[in-house]
Amino acid sequence: MTYDLLAMGRISVDLYPEQSGVVLEDVSTFAKSLGGSPTNVAVAAARLGNRSAILTKVGDDPFGRYARRALTEFGVDAALVGTDPELRTPLAFCELHPPDHFPLLFYRQPSAPDLQLREDELPLDAVVSARILWTTGTGLSAEPSRSATLAALCARREADPDALIVHDLDHRPMFWKDPREAGEQARAALSYASVAVGNREEVEVAVGTSDPDAAASELLALGVRVAIVKRGPAGVLVATRDGRWDIPPVPVDVVCGLGAGDAFGGALCHGLLAGWEPERCVRLANAAGSFVAGQLACADAMPTLADLGGEAVAA
Repeated sequence: MTYDLLAMGRISVDLYPEQSGVVLEDVSTFAKSLGGSPTNVAVAAARLGNRSAILTKVGDDPFGRYARRALTEFGVDAALVGTDPELRTPLAFCELHPPDHFPLLFYRQPSAPDLQLREDELPLDAVVSARILWTTGTGLSAEPSRSATLAALCARREADPDALIVHDLDHRPMFWKDPREAGEQARAALSYASVAVGNREEVEVAVGTSDPDAAASELLALGVRVAIVKRGPAGVLVATRDGRWDIPPVPVDVVCGLGAGDAFGGALCHGLLAGWEPERCVRLANAAGSFVAGQLACADAMPTLADLGGEAVAA
């Protein structure tokens, strides 16, 4: 099967507190949802009408079975989800302190199944034929996932130098022992990518500066065709070799900001698949991110084109 989007990497079950503004130890009830950044991106793209899949692994446990079922219900092909016979499907807990503080607590010890994806397990036909390959920084944080991610990037670039590859910098400091290593691996992945996506903190890890304009220039120098730097309330900078655009945010009363970036990613892919110019893609992505920021969950809140209404048309 040829996918519109094939995402690689992290998958989890997210547990969101149903009480806002309290620390985790004082939360009394949680809502369960599918999680993991690339998984949510695949869901977001599927909700917008694209054929998407996630290449990852879960544990042989009830949460792994839930994750497979949830993917199918969201319209994401789960055929490439493997099973680790020993490790548990990861859990992620968060606190809600709107508008901009949503600390996470990950249960991924001693390792997560998605980090055990090996190079010899790669479905290279799917990797090469997908219209977009989406990789993340988290997938580079440990072996064997690191080698598998870089091998997928290499195979795809060798098969088609013009193939669409989006690398989401997705830097989670708690997953790295050495920040310098995180930067080295990010640059290795970006050497294959055609589109780079990250916020100011993430681009600083990759290229040594959090200044959006300078970081965009460094990302373009690494070979990407489109550099996207998220600036929070200041909007998004989009840079190519032909120009730069400042895309304003879409105002929203924030409930939980954790899924906004994943909705942004899915909508970005939707625009790229439609052949839109980068500026137009990011306008739609901003609208999708804003929509999810006003909801509690990530995957369950991903918008359809109808949900985005006029924003989808204006983009």
